[in-house]
Amino acid sequence: MVFALEEINHSTTLLPGVKLGYHIFDDCAITSLSLQSTLSLIGGDSINCNSVLPPNCSAGKLEESKGGSPVPLIIGTGSSQTSMVLARVLASFSIPLISYLASCPCLSDRLQYPTFFRTIPSDVYQARAVAQLAIRYNWSWIGAVIGNTAYGRTALKIFQEETQGAEVCLAFVATLKRENIMGDVRQAARAIQASTARVTDRLFLASEAWSTSGNLLQHPVSSKVAGGVLGVAIRSSPIPGFEHYLRSLNPSHRPDDGFLREFWEKEFGCSPSAKFPGGNSPQKASLPPCRGTESLERVQNLFTDTSQLRVTYNVYLAVYAVAHALHSFLSCSIGESPSGQNISVCYSPKHIKPREVLQHMKSVNFTTPQGELFYFQGADVSAQYDLVNWQKTPEGPFKLVLVGRVDGFDLHLNESAIQWNTRSNQVPKSECTASCPPGTQKATRKGEPLCCFDCFPCADGEISNKSGSLHCDRCPLEFWPNEEQTACILRQLDFLSFNETLGITLTTAAVTGTTVTAAVFVVFLWHRHTPVVRANNSELSFLLLVSLKLCFLCSLVFIGRPSAWSCRFQQAAFGISFVLCVSCLQVKTIVVLAAFRSARPGAEALIRWFGPSQQRGSVCLLTCIQIVICTIWLSLSPPVPHRDLSFQGSKVTMECAMDSVVGFSLVLGYIGLLACTCLILAFFARNLPDNFNEAKLITFSMLIFCAVWVAFVPAYVSSPGKYTVAVEVFAILSSSSGLLLCIFAPKCFIILLRPEKNTKKHLMTR
Repeated sequence: MVFALEEINHSTTLLPGVKLGYHIFDDCAITSLSLQSTLSLIGGDSINCNSVLPPNCSAGKLEESKGGSPVPLIIGTGSSQTSMVLARVLASFSIPLISYLASCPCLSDRLQYPTFFRTIPSDVYQARAVAQLAIRYNWSWIGAVIGNTAYGRTALKIFQEETQGAEVCLAFVATLKRENIMGDVRQAARAIQASTARVTDRLFLASEAWSTSGNLLQHPVSSKVAGGVLGVAIRSSPIPGFEHYLRSLNPSHRPDDGFLREFWEKEFGCSPSAKFPGGNSPQKASLPPCRGTESLERVQNLFTDTSQLRVTYNVYLAVYAVAHALHSFLSCSIGESPSGQNISVCYSPKHIKPREVLQHMKSVNFTTPQGELFYFQGADVSAQYDLVNWQKTPEGPFKLVLVGRVDGFDLHLNESAIQWNTRSNQVPKSECTASCPPGTQKATRKGEPLCCFDCFPCADGEISNKSGSLHCDRCPLEFWPNEEQTACILRQLDFLSFNETLGITLTTAAVTGTTVTAAVFVVFLWHRHTPVVRANNSELSFLLLVSLKLCFLCSLVFIGRPSAWSCRFQQAAFGISFVLCVSCLQVKTIVVLAAFRSARPGAEALIRWFGPSQQRGSVCLLTCIQIVICTIWLSLSPPVPHRDLSFQGSKVTMECAMDSVVGFSLVLGYIGLLACTCLILAFFARNLPDNFNEAKLITFSMLIFCAVWVAFVPAYVSSPGKYTVAVEVFAILSSSSGLLLCIFAPKCFIILLRPEKNTKKHLMTR
């Protein structure tokens, strides 16, 4: 402060011709002493510091002011609590109070503290800066250690408000009370030790109250306890000439400077010969006199270290703010006389009133010797902080490294300069629960903070594409989640394909059945004149083989990607082929019954009325009925290709949708009617005396046929997706194979392996 005053007093541009005086008191951080000193200053009376000091407190007074008039302005104090007391008192006298360290946000209230100013930003910005650091690095699990003061409680409140909505939780809050400091410190240490809030070991976000503490930086315990410190610090700025000024100080040049005398005694262990105006030093009697050669030129300690001037620079700014306010006040201005003429109005330095200084303090706006623009916004200055990082040195203790700055609400960080306690460039993490990965959603735990949660996989059909999702989103109908459930992908078309195992199996069975049927047809054609072939109505047998071949082949239409023509053709081919097949069997059964009935007396005409032409006509008529049913059905409401989105999964079934269940039911019902009729007729003819009576074979084959199609209905209804088609194809192949084997296998056995039985004599044995 004295350096700044002397610099201003020697200036030829700032307050030219005016010399500033001062009174300086040490209040020992005692509010009552600050108040007494303040009242002494504004009252113009001197104060005896020793009469009001508690034990172990040495207070000094430095007085350079000439004249006994009260001071118009006070710079101080370093405590927010004391500043609040003094500001209320000084407001009654309209005396400005400028603090260089009182940072409580409450002091920004102009209604309560209309004459208060400060050169340190409000703690609102510091608390917000700490909160932004936590948000920036996703540190969601944090413990807080605060003083049980307005300073600490307000900072915590602002931090919580700033992090609200950013999912930053407090694992614990430890409060330190001055009157029980040691007990509270131990309790806070236990809370830190037990807490899961850590950033790879422990990283401390330090407030400006201790982020630059030289004692902590040099303390050997710090390297063991503090794994890393990232702190907000008061802005540091150089003051040209200040180091030279400090090192040139000497009590012999300043005999009235009690503060310098006390420092000299502690630094050099000797007593200056000058008289100490504030009273005798406690060490004066036991200390030898100084030789006069002592100097601060080579002294290295916190007093002579000007590499980081923080609070010091705030004091420097406060003095310059006062000087510029006085300069503005003392500058002559143009006014108007009672007669209306412009006159020059000037004020005398000997008649300065605090109220007038206050008005000019509000409009202070100047550029500092360091080239920075300075002005007040109410009681405050623009928020500027340094961001510092404690970094280990090979020697052991920490060093303070500047890694960024704070301008208002903006953080500017040089992240490459930060030394993390992870021993790498990777930013450490601190979280109660690791963020839920994509594909999961988080659910809070009952009775625990929001940062503590459980992660659950998304349900079927849902995704989450970012970490920490509160809920999963359902995919559109035509999409399905990927395996990780992080994205919706287009569902693949699923149908009974020729390329898959099931399709290949069914295709192979259909081709095999067609080939075997063709082989039987060739055998029967080659042996068409033999008794076995002729005795069983060879014309209907050949037609039956053709219909069976069509039954095997129609199953192939069901395999492959459904299309408009395949959906129509497959049901028509299936319905007509099977009706043709069953019609042949039914007519063959009727022929057997008619043949044996005609052998009875009076029934000779029966076989004539059911000759070959009537047989062909009956097969044609029965088949035409099915053709008419299929034509009407496929004309009015045919099956069409359709994507069945009702089933959940990565695939969507492409199928032939039955818009008319009635049409399909009529087709199946008509086949079932003919099959049941044929079964009944064959059952009646099963015991007729004929070695080659087909009624037994037809009975057994129709039993298999009916069993297959009765089982088909529930299997068809309950099968999902493409397996519905597979069930129908399997039913077609099973029933066709049953008819082929039951009816033609015994005959082929005789024709090929027992030719001796393929004679008319053997045929007519019964």
